[in-house]
Amino acid sequence: MEESTVYIRRCLELAALGAGSVSPNPMVGAVIVHHNKIIGEGYHEKYGGPHAEVNAVNWVLQHYSNAESLLKESTIYVSLEPCAHYGKTPPCADLIIRYGIPHVVVSCPDPFEHVNGRGIEKLRAAGVKVEENILREESEFLNRRFFTRVKKQRPYIILKWAQTADKRFAPENGSQRWISSSAAKVLSHRCRTEEDAILIGKNTALIDNPSLTARDWPGRNPKRIVIDRNLELPQNLNLFDGSQETIVFNSIKTETKEHLKFLEVEDFDHYLPQLISYQLYLMDIQSLIVEGGVKTLELFIKAGLWDEARIFTAPDSWGEGLSAPQVSGDLLLEEAVGPDLLQILHNKKNKY
Repeated sequence: MEESTVYIRRCLELAALGAGSVSPNPMVGAVIVHHNKIIGEGYHEKYGGPHAEVNAVNWVLQHYSNAESLLKESTIYVSLEPCAHYGKTPPCADLIIRYGIPHVVVSCPDPFEHVNGRGIEKLRAAGVKVEENILREESEFLNRRFFTRVKKQRPYIILKWAQTADKRFAPENGSQRWISSSAAKVLSHRCRTEEDAILIGKNTALIDNPSLTARDWPGRNPKRIVIDRNLELPQNLNLFDGSQETIVFNSIKTETKEHLKFLEVEDFDHYLPQLISYQLYLMDIQSLIVEGGVKTLELFIKAGLWDEARIFTAPDSWGEGLSAPQVSGDLLLEEAVGPDLLQILHNKKNKY
């Protein structure tokens, strides 16, 4: 068991390298071990590309002249159950069987309906020894976005805001005033590269005129989403610069113009965050940052539709201003980011 734990932990390290590149697929890592020596590693690097098991097997094939005989005496460790269906790529369970790998150690099952135990069942039916549930909790946490989307039919929702030491969120007069440090800004941009989409409300779009890009960190930009019920936002805002896909939830029309998509929500007064979340699920958006004003954040908080809250608290106090939102949850992380304190809370009511 201890040996399996070491290799599965390595699988998880590899899997995490796919963050921001594989959605809506899960992050997966694989390690192939022959007589207590790692002879191959791989991870799912890009959506639509080879899976972790394929990359690990290919590594062995490329580096050993006797690869096929080695594989027949090896164990493959995988952070998620090998797939058993044809999707963008052939089934990984078939690959393992074809190369005669006799032993598979799986960290956790894949809840996707076309897998969900079928990969393990196929392996065992072919005579492969399969061990399960090694570091399962860690594996599920790593793929909490994927698990939430599959099980709850909505994105994994991350609330993010900055507040002062006396828990003020913004000036009461609607003006713009920066709270967090430049270090917090860089970290926020890094987080944007790891998530599929970012959402704000109309007032934030008007007051801050944000670009919602990850310009201070290398990586992809998230899809931009804004709530604009009556389509009152001027088209010269940075959101509408045409540089990337932007979605406008409104009550007037559904229409697509190149990178700009208008989606009508029929009932803005009831279940708005639920309707938005389900629509994003249908669009294969696996994770969402909600970075709007107090009103937008509280829409999701009151609906109980959030999984993480990332709160940057600056050392300064204002003594006045709008109060920051309030949430309670399990503390996942607390660390200094420049002069600010970052706290990440998990909504314990929304177990993925």
